[in-house]
Amino acid sequence: MIFVQKEMRLSPRKRGFHLITDELLNNFPEIKNINVGQFQVFIKHTSASLTINENADYTVRLDFESHFNKMVPENEPHYKHTYEGPDDMPAHIKASLLGASVQIPITNGTLNLGIWQGIYLCEHRDYASSRSIVITAFGN
Repeated sequence: MIFVQKEMRLSPRKRGFHLITDELLNNFPEIKNINVGQFQVFIKHTSASLTINENADYTVRLDFESHFNKMVPENEPHYKHTYEGPDDMPAHIKASLLGASVQIPITNGTLNLGIWQGIYLCEHRDYASSRSIVITAFGN
């Protein structure tokens, strides 16, 4: 059994949904040594999240951002946590809706994603800093 864990920082990105699959894999060459296993990605933040979705058509990511902004708007009068700006509380809610981790099967040294699937960094803040990611892979 092989167990590998790495922590990496993603460069700051603007608010929106960003494909990071290739960046993760470029920083994790050890995946090639696992024939059958699991690849888990965890983000160490409360105002950004991870999800898996469409990896080909950029407009899907634009539609995600548009929908989430309507679903969880800024400047709601009932928000109490507002001292970090109008995007802060909505960012926490969006991150909780999507989640802090994704897990993907590893098959023959590569991610066993569907043909149209990719891993997204979902950045919910207007002016985010770099984001810390922990990747854990294990298998045979």
